[in-house]
Amino acid sequence: MAQQSTALDALVEALRLLPGVGVKSAQRMAFHLLQHDRAGAMKLSQALDTAVHAMHHCQRCHTFTEQAVCGICADEARDHRQLCVVETPADQSALERTGSYHGLYYVLMGRISPLDGVGPDDLGAVSLMERAVDGRVEEVILATSFTAEGEATSHVLAEGLRARGLHVTRLARGVPAGSELEYVDLSTIAHALVDRR
Repeated sequence: MAQQSTALDALVEALRLLPGVGVKSAQRMAFHLLQHDRAGAMKLSQALDTAVHAMHHCQRCHTFTEQAVCGICADEARDHRQLCVVETPADQSALERTGSYHGLYYVLMGRISPLDGVGPDDLGAVSLMERAVDGRVEEVILATSFTAEGEATSHVLAEGLRARGLHVTRLARGVPAGSELEYVDLSTIAHALVDRR
C-alpha cells in the first residue's frame, strides 16, 4: 500500500483537533478541501491565521475579542447590575442569541474538574470575585452547565459570592418547550417540579 503524503497526514491530524471529528471525518474533510474546494481551503487557512493572531481575551469578562475590552463590556447601555457567569464564549453567544439577557458576563473558560486537575483558581475565581464586588453588580447569575462538573462549579462559586454579600441565582432547569412528559427523563421532570414557579 502506498504511503500518503506527509502534508496530507498533517492536514488530517490538524482537522482531528476539532471536537467530535475522528479520523474518517477528518480524511473526508481534507480530501474534499483539496479535491473540490481549494479556494475554500485557502479562505479557511487565512481566517484561522487571522483569528489566532487577532483574537485575545477581554480584560473584564475573558471572552474572545479583538479589542482590550469586548463590545458587551464596553456597552454602557447594558445592565451593569447583573453579571452572568458562563463556562465558555459559546455559552455566552447562546445566551446573547436569546435576546432576553441585557446584563454583563464573566466567562470562566472551563469548569471545575478535579479528575482533570482543574480547580477554582484555574478558572479565575479570584478575578470573578473582584469583578462581582465592583460596587455596581447586584446579582450574579450562575449559568454553568447541569453536568456534575458544572454543578460543582456553580456550588463553589455561589459559596464564595454569597460570602461577599452578593445575591446569587442559578439558571432554572425544566422540561424543554414542545416536549411530552412521557418522553422526558425522570431527572429533568424532578428538577422541573422542584424549580416550578
